[in-house]
Amino acid sequence: MSRLPLLHLILLSSILYKSSAASNKAADTLLRLLPPAAETLNSNVLVNVAGDDPNEAYCESWRLSVETNNAGNWKKISSRCASSVEAYVRGPQYALDSKVVSRLAQNYAKNIRLAGDGMDSWIFDVDETLLSNIHHYFAWEVMNETVAAEQWGASTKSPALPWSLWLYKKLQGMGFQLILLTGRKETHRNSTEQNLLAVGYHSWEKLILRGNLDAGKRAMAYKSEKRAELVAQGYRIHGSSGDQWSDLMGEPMARRSFKVPNPMYHIP
Repeated sequence: MSRLPLLHLILLSSILYKSSAASNKAADTLLRLLPPAAETLNSNVLVNVAGDDPNEAYCESWRLSVETNNAGNWKKISSRCASSVEAYVRGPQYALDSKVVSRLAQNYAKNIRLAGDGMDSWIFDVDETLLSNIHHYFAWEVMNETVAAEQWGASTKSPALPWSLWLYKKLQGMGFQLILLTGRKETHRNSTEQNLLAVGYHSWEKLILRGNLDAGKRAMAYKSEKRAELVAQGYRIHGSSGDQWSDLMGEPMARRSFKVPNPMYHIP
């Protein structure tokens, strides 16, 4: 096979580059001309960018975006996915996803050498992490948020998430001090304790709830402040489990954080 002269190769490369650039420019122009997404409500609501994709495929991708925090500060389930999300949380996949998270957390915890001074800790969120409110949520989602939160906190009938209870007991057996850090109000302490004890949680080190001075604080700011107080008291926070990114993010963070699945709601 004869070789192309160097000049011909240079000219061919130039043509291909210009062709590629022109295609990219055309694609960019096309994207700019596409109509806006159908479900764009405002900047705080997850935008539906699915186009004509089948609902089942889109809703799986939507749920992945929520769990990986790519969805940002979304507020409600996409209308296309409401039934899909309900089927997910009531079906076997939700339990399996929770199992995998708990197994990974246990594997991490097994490799930690505890100091034996009672200051090696693990933090758990409560709602949708230790306790499941699925049976409440789909009945309450149309209610006023403030009223729903009050009834939620006052309830003593939420079941345990089975794999979170499993992890809780495993960590307890390893010698970790278990600290429960929840956005529930201090006025709900008795009902929260009753509910936790009734479904198998016991002997926690601390149960931290929102006091009057915490009212109005965003979840991430509130929980970061409480973790800072724990660190100041000498606790080493090896791990943290929560269903919201706001349970886990913000300084100081745990050495490892484990996100429990929850595509039902978002708390910033």
